Amino acid sequence: MAASLDDEFEFNNQDYYSLLNVRKEATLEELKASYRRLCMLYHPDKHRDPELKRQAEQLFNQVHQAYEVLSDAHSRAIYDIFGKKGLEVEGWEVVERKRTPAEIREEYERLQREREERRLQQRTNPKGTISVGVDATDLFDRYDEDFEEMPGGGFPHIEINKMHISQSIEAPLTNSDTAVLSGSLSTHNGNGGGNINMTVRRVMSAKGWGEIELGAGDILGPLIGLKVFRNLTPRCFLTAQCGLQFSPRGLRPSCSLMTARHLDQNTMGYLQWRWGPNSAMTTSLVRDTKSSHFTLALQLGVPHSYLMMSYQYKFQDEDQTKVKGSVKTGWFGTVVEYGAERKISRHSVLSATVSIGVPQGVTLKIKLARASQTYLFPVHLTDQLLPSAVFYATVGPLLVYMAIHRLVIIPYTQVLLMQESVRRIIEAEESKMGLIILNAWYGKFVSDTSQKQEKAKVIDVTVPLQCLVKDSKLILTETSKAGLPGFYDPCVGEEKSLKLLYQFRGVMHQVISADTEPLRIPKQSHRIESES
Repeated sequence: MAASLDDEFEFNNQDYYSLLNVRKEATLEELKASYRRLCMLYHPDKHRDPELKRQAEQLFNQVHQAYEVLSDAHSRAIYDIFGKKGLEVEGWEVVERKRTPAEIREEYERLQREREERRLQQRTNPKGTISVGVDATDLFDRYDEDFEEMPGGGFPHIEINKMHISQSIEAPLTNSDTAVLSGSLSTHNGNGGGNINMTVRRVMSAKGWGEIELGAGDILGPLIGLKVFRNLTPRCFLTAQCGLQFSPRGLRPSCSLMTARHLDQNTMGYLQWRWGPNSAMTTSLVRDTKSSHFTLALQLGVPHSYLMMSYQYKFQDEDQTKVKGSVKTGWFGTVVEYGAERKISRHSVLSATVSIGVPQGVTLKIKLARASQTYLFPVHLTDQLLPSAVFYATVGPLLVYMAIHRLVIIPYTQVLLMQESVRRIIEAEESKMGLIILNAWYGKFVSDTSQKQEKAKVIDVTVPLQCLVKDSKLILTETSKAGLPGFYDPCVGEEKSLKLLYQFRGVMHQVISADTEPLRIPKQSHRIESES
């Protein structure tokens, strides 16, 4: 055991070039020749003695690992700068491979910072929610006679009538103890309050944990609570919770008990009993598969009893698109909800849900989940069931998302992807005094003095056009330039043109081209004559 640890330590400190017996400037052919010779020398099948065979196998693997690194130009560049510790950093697999040593060092430092941030986040596990309620009922429920005598009464009145902010962080105390600090602030129609909670959780065994909660606030008063979780069997668990609230109206005890069981690989059954201010008995069935999620729940209690059913379909695409619908009916009335959810970036998920209820009215709920933070925007449109409100709540978010995705997100993403290539293209063109795009603008230009009051509608397309430069030439066909990568139409339906300022062989050139006019640069006719 000690010998194997010593061998591993020695290999971790072994230089790959020394192991292959080559110089640091060795070519790929020299690496291959040395690798083949050492493989023949250390091949385990050439040794019969068990100890010699073990050592030969270890050396054979070390030689193979060294060759794998040095034969790959990208891995070799990282190894030459940072050694083996640089190869151990996560994230190199998604990094552009054509990098200079300076760019590799910068990327290494960035990945190290991200690694430290992930470690800190895993330890503290911060979670937060921000909810902003918007009252937009004036758009559909307004009465014109009420606004005739008011200044500015011709415009609908939209206001933020409620807001809620909550945040929590965790602090590991020991391997089995964790402290959680959380707090929240709420306001509704000018009245609000907040509370703060401290929870200490202890993992007692692999089968269960328990926690004690202490809270204080200006709404409900101090709180003392106890919660216990326990796995009864591999397929069944139990959660028990009790609390004591010191409210202005006196002590308010509460208790809840929930048990759950795996009915099959994808189905869970829940049974919950609550006693206190909102006593109820709830049973639910949840089935979650790769392509769908189904929930059926029944609650009998005071003051609300209801029956709820929801279904969610999961598309098998890279954006993890989901469509969902639910219906809930009880003593409070009936609510029907439908919506969609989609991943819009690596850490962000956007969803929109339309809620139609009697007597609740129509509400549009926008939700953005980014990492461990959640942002909610419930927009109450009307207190009545108006077809116009339902139509705009359904079609409006869809059209806005499609427009932003098409006109902003896609071009912006394309430009980001082009940034690294542009730098190398410019360096290559500068080395041979080739074609460099200094400025490029696309859209509607206002040059007529009679149209001075009209604003120009243009976008910067310098980076996308530089990416299209090949062998010091740029060729655009007669099709609309709005379809080029990194472009979009800044003024739909209006006449557009492309204005370029570029440098070729150290001389400045300028050209203006119509939207569908073919363009080929450089040209002598584009040259800007210097003033003598």
